[in-house]
Amino acid sequence: MAELKTTLCGIELDNPVIPASGTFGYGKEFTEFYDINILGSFSFKGTTRDERYGNPTPRIAETPSGMLNAVGLQNPGVEHVIENELAWIRDNFRKPVMANVSGFSEEEYVYCTARLSEEDAVGWIELNISCPNVHGGGMSFGTDPAMASSVVKAVKKVSRKPVIVKLTPNVTDITQIARACEDAGADGLSLINTLLGMRIDLKSRRPLLANVTGGLSGPAVFPVALRMVYQVSKAVSIPVVGLGGISSARDVIEMMMAGATAVEVGTANLTDPMACKKIIDALPGEMERLGIDRLSDIIGGAH
Repeated sequence: MAELKTTLCGIELDNPVIPASGTFGYGKEFTEFYDINILGSFSFKGTTRDERYGNPTPRIAETPSGMLNAVGLQNPGVEHVIENELAWIRDNFRKPVMANVSGFSEEEYVYCTARLSEEDAVGWIELNISCPNVHGGGMSFGTDPAMASSVVKAVKKVSRKPVIVKLTPNVTDITQIARACEDAGADGLSLINTLLGMRIDLKSRRPLLANVTGGLSGPAVFPVALRMVYQVSKAVSIPVVGLGGISSARDVIEMMMAGATAVEVGTANLTDPMACKKIIDALPGEMERLGIDRLSDIIGGAH
């Protein structure tokens, strides 16, 4: 029988499939489609200290084999998340979740991490230093090794849970940022966040997005994500969570062969709310066809 289990930063997952932050909300809407307890875990909506309404609209645009988004970290703020969303998660999801934390200053990252890591329902802090759609924070921390190192060190001082740092692909050498995070004490890394892109409306001759640029995601970015996961997993000794364009069981297996311990599924959830269930259901059959008994055995197999 196919064994789907994997262990991420000391926590065992029933399978490696984790819906990515920003594409799964807090899980509520997806309970209408399937039992979300079949998931390995899920990463909930990116959380900042204060409530954010996000960027002006339009903030979504379609692209060939993907989409652009410039949502801008819309969320109700960390205190609301703790009092309301995590209360629902505790009652409806039997496994630890990832708390995706973002901010506009080191102090904000520290505050949100300290608050969320106290919660029993939280298994990991996913430190988002890679959002390309906000100004004065987000990706600016993830493109500079010194800034990345500083925020990771600060967060590790207060976190009671493993810290997984989410990296941006919008850099010349992602392994340099990865090593800086590992040296600063990160327990794991997740990559990639979206690639910076834009579209232009030919009639108005203006950018389609009010923010001008947005993050490109979907199947179009999968080869880039795979390459970066391969490079980073060879460059560091901490676990890597692979994401970027994953939409099938075969993508999961390929990403794990590149070096991922677990995977996150993002845009596929927006095009098909059953995407993660379909992937989990299809994994045993794909493993059998490929002669794989245990998924954990193939991690980094392409190296």
